[in-house]
Amino acid sequence: MTTRPRARLLIAALAAALLAATAAVTLPGLLRTRHPGPALPLRRTGELALPGHSSRFDYESLDPGRGLLFIAHLGDSQVIETDIRTSRVVRVISGLAGVHGVLVVPALHRVYATATAANQMAAINEDTGQILHRTPTGDYPDGLAYDPARHAIWTTNEAGGTETVVDAATGTVRGTVTLGGEAGNVAYDPAGGHRTGQMLADVQTLNQLAVINPATLTITRRLTLPGCDHDHGLSLDPPARLAFIACDGNARLLTLDLVTWQVTSTSQVGDQPDVPPTTQPPAACTSPPNPAT
Repeated sequence: MTTRPRARLLIAALAAALLAATAAVTLPGLLRTRHPGPALPLRRTGELALPGHSSRFDYESLDPGRGLLFIAHLGDSQVIETDIRTSRVVRVISGLAGVHGVLVVPALHRVYATATAANQMAAINEDTGQILHRTPTGDYPDGLAYDPARHAIWTTNEAGGTETVVDAATGTVRGTVTLGGEAGNVAYDPAGGHRTGQMLADVQTLNQLAVINPATLTITRRLTLPGCDHDHGLSLDPPARLAFIACDGNARLLTLDLVTWQVTSTSQVGDQPDVPPTTQPPAACTSPPNPAT
């Protein structure tokens, strides 16, 4: 996520409320109109005070089977592990300089985090919180994605304009993909590439989406995104063959058909939208840096 001031209003209660609403909300339905609709069926389920200073938080990632939510506390260079079922902080994992991205991979019992200020990605044991290894990345690592078919972690290096591809088990760098512009978010599409999987990456300074073959680490397609200024956020609904792209330069959220590669809708959202998360069934909201929106 692009660095901007953010108040300490990112709390585990928000994540719990979004989870409670997941079964009732679908993003494709929400994006079919630009007109105000009924209020989202979100309900507050509780609050959890988080440790540390009142400074910026960034990404969060949920292990739904265990109810563990991992939160990047950028301002304190820590990842906070919380249990959303018992509303408690499990542990605080320190030593992650300027942490932005965090991604839990339950199948591996691993958590991955980008230590942005150190240009590193750290692999963490989900069970113990121990940092297992650190891998050098490109300049300003931000978001993360997991390719389960190749057991690879993709780190998007925003300022460097590259993707670093890392072995999920060993932390060895397998290769680098040069995007040709600043990197936004990256996501894995399991049904793409003739069902062998493909990676999608925002190229935010070009207002493009790059389609990447994860086996050869080559860009196979570039899509220009009409109506988008600075595509930073990216999330997928693979069963519906849809991608959702947040444009933080002009407060737009695009819906992209992954079969026709056409933008099917454009919605105005809050200022500086960041990452539009999805779950199954797909539900989403954008995460603006201004907590008042």
